[in-house]
Amino acid sequence: MKIKRIAGALGAEIIGLDLTQSPSSDLTKEIREVFLKNSVIFLRHQPLTSQQFMNFAIAMGEPIQYPFVKGFDDFPQIIEVKKLEHEKVNFGGVWHSDTTYLEKPPMGSMLLSKEIPPYGGDTLFACQYAAYESLSDTMQRLLEGLHGINSSAKADVSKTREDRIKSDGNESLPKGFSSSHPVVRTHPETGRKALFINIAHTTGIEGLTDKESASLLSFLFEHQVKPEFTCRWAWEPDALAFWDNRCAQHNPINDYHGFRRVLHRITLQGDKPV
Repeated sequence: MKIKRIAGALGAEIIGLDLTQSPSSDLTKEIREVFLKNSVIFLRHQPLTSQQFMNFAIAMGEPIQYPFVKGFDDFPQIIEVKKLEHEKVNFGGVWHSDTTYLEKPPMGSMLLSKEIPPYGGDTLFACQYAAYESLSDTMQRLLEGLHGINSSAKADVSKTREDRIKSDGNESLPKGFSSSHPVVRTHPETGRKALFINIAHTTGIEGLTDKESASLLSFLFEHQVKPEFTCRWAWEPDALAFWDNRCAQHNPINDYHGFRRVLHRITLQGDKPV
C-alpha cells in the first residue's frame, strides 16, 4: 500500500489496495490512519459489487440510510448519486457537509464511480481544520460557544435534490429536518478543531439577529473554501472516494451537461458534534 498526497491541505490517494477482498483488521487500521490524517482518501481500479462496497463501508463504520432518496432494494444504505443526460442540476451541487441538519451528522461518506462523463464532473474537497486554524485568535475566540442552525430546506441545496426526489424519493420520511451544532467542533478522534458550518445547510447562528448571522456567515462561507484549503479529484470508472464529514466539505462540479454521471454512495453514522 502506497500513499500519494494530492494537495497541501488534504487528500491522499492509496495505491496498491484491492477492495474486492475484505481488508484484514490490521489493514483496516492502516487505512483508517491514512483517512484521519488526510481527511479524504481516493482509490482507483476498484470494480466493486454492491456487497464488496458494503463490506468496505462496514469495515470503516456503520452504514446508514440517506433521508431523502431510497437506496437499492437489497442494499438500502446504498443510493445512486446521478445526473442524467437531460438534467441541468446536479445532486448536491454546492459546497456542503453531508446532512448537518441531522442531530448526529455522518462520520463520513463514500462514493464509488460507475458511469463518468467524457470530461468534467470532478469533485472539490475543502479542509475545515485549515479553515479554522487560519483564522485570527480573536475570531477563533468569537466563534467558540456559538451554535449554527442547520436546515434541510435551504433553497440553494433543496433544488439540487429535486430530480432525484422525483425519480427515487423516499416518501416515508419527514419532509424537513433541523438541528443546532457548534460553529467550531472538536473532532472526536483527532482532537483537532474544525469549522462546522456550510453554505448549503447553515441558515443562522443562535443568539444573533438575522443581519448579524448573515454578515458573519457570509465571511465564513467564503473563507472556508479558499483554494489553499482544497483539493480536486478527477473521477474515472471504478474509483472510490471516502471523506471525513466532520472536518471536510465537498462540492461536485456541474460542468458536463448532456452526459450521464452515476456514482454509488454510502453514508456512515456519526455522533453529536461538540
